[in-house]
Amino acid sequence: MKLDLLAIGVHPDDAELGCAGTLLKHISLGQKAGIVHLTKGELGTRGSMDKRLKEAEDASKILGVHAFDTLDFADGFFKNDREHQLKLIGIIRKYQPAIVLANALDDRHPDHGRAGWLVEDACFLSGLKKIVTTLEGKPQEEWRPKAIYHYVQAYHHQPDIIVDVSQFWDKKMAAIKAYQSQFYDPKSKEPPTFISTPEFLELVKSRGIEFGQSIGVKYGEAFTTRRKMGVRSLSDLI
Repeated sequence: MKLDLLAIGVHPDDAELGCAGTLLKHISLGQKAGIVHLTKGELGTRGSMDKRLKEAEDASKILGVHAFDTLDFADGFFKNDREHQLKLIGIIRKYQPAIVLANALDDRHPDHGRAGWLVEDACFLSGLKKIVTTLEGKPQEEWRPKAIYHYVQAYHHQPDIIVDVSQFWDKKMAAIKAYQSQFYDPKSKEPPTFISTPEFLELVKSRGIEFGQSIGVKYGEAFTTRRKMGVRSLSDLI
């Protein structure tokens, strides 16, 4: 299936936190969107691998994405090397996305930055004809996305672009809260983490308000990019 947007997150819940509103907005415009998790989040302090996979499936259903995949990269220990690049190239060629949304290139969690650069490299290499990958025994065509945008995560990077997601904020939060094992639950007996406090969900909301206010809307999602941004006319800008 050819996608307009493919969101790639190294951990289950990364894409939902970073760009769920943007996915919802493009789906509402009739475009096709998908999510790929690189790991199963097996090193997470709370929950279990099986539970997180079920939560990820639940979140994908809330968002209504057209494609959903989870790879088997080792949480915490994957590398940006040939082996991992080839697996990701296979995914990029499978879905042929016009736009890829990926982890931040530098962030509090070292997996985020490493995954961000892995996506950058794999997207470029995916366009090289002499790199051979197969799907169901058949060779895949080379494919290079038109653009890669990195969603802002823990570190407050200056965004290059902010998307108005005001209309979709409640559904974004519903997708995030599908990860019941990871976020605030007053009944949980599991150890506290950076994202399990009630203040963290307040931070997600306040970030959305901050980014939205900066472009004159209620809620926004922020992205950085290594490419120059362009518009067909100044009238396209908010």
